[in-house]
Amino acid sequence: MELGFLSPVFERPGPWASVYFATPTATEDSAARHELGVRETCDRLRSQGADEPTCRAVRDALLALPRTSRPAGRALFATGGEVVLDTELAAPPPGGAEATWSLLPHTGPLLRLLDTAPTALVARLDRTGADLELRGPFGSREVGQIQGEERPLHQTPSASWSERHHQNAVENTWEHNAGLIAEELRKCRAETGAELVVLAGDDRECHAVRDRLAPQLQGASVIAGHGVRAPGRNEAAGERKLVAEVEAVRAGELRRRTAEVMERFQAARVPTDDGRVGAAEGVPALVDAAREHRIAALLVRPDGPDLHREVWVGRDPDQVAARRGDLTALGGDPVGARADDALLRAAVATGAEVISVAPLADEPGTPEGLPVGGLGALLRWPYGGPPAEGATGGSAPAA
Repeated sequence: MELGFLSPVFERPGPWASVYFATPTATEDSAARHELGVRETCDRLRSQGADEPTCRAVRDALLALPRTSRPAGRALFATGGEVVLDTELAAPPPGGAEATWSLLPHTGPLLRLLDTAPTALVARLDRTGADLELRGPFGSREVGQIQGEERPLHQTPSASWSERHHQNAVENTWEHNAGLIAEELRKCRAETGAELVVLAGDDRECHAVRDRLAPQLQGASVIAGHGVRAPGRNEAAGERKLVAEVEAVRAGELRRRTAEVMERFQAARVPTDDGRVGAAEGVPALVDAAREHRIAALLVRPDGPDLHREVWVGRDPDQVAARRGDLTALGGDPVGARADDALLRAAVATGAEVISVAPLADEPGTPEGLPVGGLGALLRWPYGGPPAEGATGGSAPAA
């Protein structure tokens, strides 16, 4: 999961108002219900000690949310009378709203409310070109059009020499256009950062284009069973099926990647013959790893009990400890924070990957209760000795 967009809220001191709010729907009574929800949310922040300028900034931002026909949500992070970050969510928070006033921004809910599936570059093809669309966490947008040669395009059944010559020219046009589309897809994927490519439309052209993609891009491409480039009689039904197919491809790739990381994590939990461990579990081991910048990938199970556990943090992201005295010895004035918020801050600050294992929750064969407590990490370099009692990992660096 890419959480670099959170850097602005991690670079500023708190305390922070963290608000997750369902966007208003376009119904008759939505305006009144929306205003009531905004008022209750701001009252909740005040009851936790939020200052009035920050409450007003949150109120104004929430009241300005546009009405939408689909259920969705927004996450707002505000401090010092200013909304520093306002980002769209793929799903509304449970109950419609969640508001927290705390030293660190409460970023943990993002792991269950953001769409973390990889983006897909969708190409609707025919033998003359393609229309390109990017589908990702926040819907879709057009990203370009490819136009190839238009003549000749159609074959005839005649067997005369002139017609065979015409048919060869048609084949050459198809081949040329397929190569042109493949090259433009390569460029567009590089420009947009799309991780998947979905080809839809003319079946022969889809296969011809895929055959001309580089091997690495071929492995990230899928030929859809629905969708056309030109409008047709069943366009609406076909488009709905294509959208569903693209979302299924994105979700399947997310599950595959999560399963791959989980397999690596399970293997890294087992000490090697010389006692080295490449993973960490349990809050004490994780905060040690965060303080030493060891975390390469932070794994989070959203229902884990350790997410709520109190840790102690300082001003800097790597100032985090399981016991207050561990930070007091380093100077400063530590304060309590949630373990998930503190570890997310440390992970983003050090460029670590953050992975929610929730996509595997309903998959058969998924080990239950991992990572233990709901928080775990793959390490940049292993610990050099056996894990401490009750947790995988330790504080001694590898030799």
